[in-house]
Amino acid sequence: MAAGTIRYWAAAKAAAGVAEEPYAAENLAEALDAARERHPGELVRVLQRCSFLIDGDPVGTRGHETVRLAEGGTVEVLPPFAGG
Repeated sequence: MAAGTIRYWAAAKAAAGVAEEPYAAENLAEALDAARERHPGELVRVLQRCSFLIDGDPVGTRGHETVRLAEGGTVEVLPPFAGG
C-alpha cells in the first residue's frame, strides 16, 4: 500500500473542507473511496465530475482501479473550471 497526498482544488476543496490530506491506497479507486468515506455528502457529488492528475499525469478515461499510486505520490482533484 502506497502513502501520499490528495490535493483538492476549487469546488472539491470546498466540498472536502480541506486543501489536502494523506492517502494510503494501492490505486486511485481505493484512494477516492476512502475520501468519499471521510467526506460524505457534497464531495461525493463533486468527485463524479472531476478530472485527476497522478504525479502530474492526467488519468483521462482509464479505470480508476487500474491507476496505481506511488509511495510519496500526489493525486490532484480538479473539478471543472469556468472558462477553461
